[in-house]
Amino acid sequence: MTGKTILITGCSSGIGYDAAHGLRARGWRVFASCRQERDCDRLRDEGFESPQLDYGDEASIHRALGEVLEATGGTLDALYNNGAYAVPGAVEDLPTGALREIFEANVFGWHTLTRAVIPLMRAQGHGRIVNCSSVLGLVPMPWRGAYVSTKYALEGLTDVLRIEMRDTPIDVILIEPGPITSRIRANSVPHFETWIDWRASPRARQYEASLLKRLYAAPSKDRFELPPSAVTDKLIHALEHPRPKPRYYVTFPTHLMGRLRRLLPTRALDALIDRAR
Repeated sequence: MTGKTILITGCSSGIGYDAAHGLRARGWRVFASCRQERDCDRLRDEGFESPQLDYGDEASIHRALGEVLEATGGTLDALYNNGAYAVPGAVEDLPTGALREIFEANVFGWHTLTRAVIPLMRAQGHGRIVNCSSVLGLVPMPWRGAYVSTKYALEGLTDVLRIEMRDTPIDVILIEPGPITSRIRANSVPHFETWIDWRASPRARQYEASLLKRLYAAPSKDRFELPPSAVTDKLIHALEHPRPKPRYYVTFPTHLMGRLRRLLPTRALDALIDRAR
């Protein structure tokens, strides 16, 4: 794949960081972007080209893409939309402002960047756009309403875009991981503390018995959790196979929930998820 170029977002840790290293090892020229400049500096020290890109800041999206295109002479073979965050909490306790903010980062910013790369991919005659969704884009889970709603929206936008791009040389692909080793839980704590007044909630005891323990406990592996390399393996297939799949499930829970949502009545699936939380 020598000479192929890709812009990856959310590369400070986890899925994006592993993807950047994995693709560079395969000969890709990787532009590994991060939201914070200090993380970009760290990646530059590791030899990456790392533009600062914050999905919540439209100017930074266009600036980062401009840096990439200046470096490549105006071409880009692939885009991997990956950066996202969560705001844990019950939906009834979630301020609308928190929902607006997370949609800016997890949906609208992705849309802005995707729209910006489509014209150049049309002009060069090829391109692949890969969106990293989640098992939570397939089924809901309690306490995750903000994140789930953004992933549901992303699934819909990506599915429609894939169909619309059938008459172009651009492939649009979804990757849907389940539990993957990452910092998303730790990174969600500041957002939880900013937005959720759990002590005033009618569910305060449920927070104490469930969510708070999960957020503030020492890091531990979830059942069926896989390393980020499991996602990178699917990404490589999505980028390099001549006929990529429209979607890639990663981890057993994603395969299971993808099947159960087709087979079970809604109330039965709701009950199963409620017992599993």
